[in-house]
Amino acid sequence: MIEVTGLSKHYRSKKAVDEVTFTAQPGRVTGFLGPNGAGKSSTLRILLDLDAATSGQALIKGGRYRDLTDPLRTVGALLDGAGPVPERRAIDHLSWIAQSNRIPRKRVREVLDLVGLTDAAKQRVKKYSLGMKQRLGLAGALLGEPEILILDEPVNGLDPDGIRWVRTFLRDYAAGGRTVLLSSHLMTEMADTAHDVVIINHGRIVTQGALAEITAGHASLETAFFALTGDRTGSRW
Repeated sequence: MIEVTGLSKHYRSKKAVDEVTFTAQPGRVTGFLGPNGAGKSSTLRILLDLDAATSGQALIKGGRYRDLTDPLRTVGALLDGAGPVPERRAIDHLSWIAQSNRIPRKRVREVLDLVGLTDAAKQRVKKYSLGMKQRLGLAGALLGEPEILILDEPVNGLDPDGIRWVRTFLRDYAAGGRTVLLSSHLMTEMADTAHDVVIINHGRIVTQGALAEITAGHASLETAFFALTGDRTGSRW
């Protein structure tokens, strides 16, 4: 379970995250939805102890990420913009992560096959397309067969088949009793993937709840978002 309570992050006079509170429950995909610059990535970075909060707390299974005794087996994460050394081969990148976390080498082959990169395993990452890099990032997140997945824009750069595969995979992964927190600005894809949705705009939570509750009375998640936020321009999407 993920619990974020009263979380704030200030950069001088700017409030990137402002009193954010939400939970992500086991057995469900929780969509963290908002436009670019809304505070999604800042929240995830604090959750993973990559940045410090100004106030509030972000907990994983009741504690801080940095205090986990076996982090990769507890949390698998893919953050937008994070990636391996371009000159390294994909299989070497994953093997290094596996070895440093005492994960059997056979798991590297398993995740490469799972994300469809077996044939490209010995290519250097600099030759990968954006979609292939996303698949490699997801493979790294899955190495430890974690209880919790935290993903930031995981379908960025994927083709339609890849997007459909990620959607199905995440719902099946959550169905096994695991927690999935999915951050995105893609409303249509979120509507097809998430069980619960947390909407953030200008650093603050606008609403949260089951997808069906949020979209009730609206033609789509997109129309619900604009109605709830009053943002009719869509200029930040």
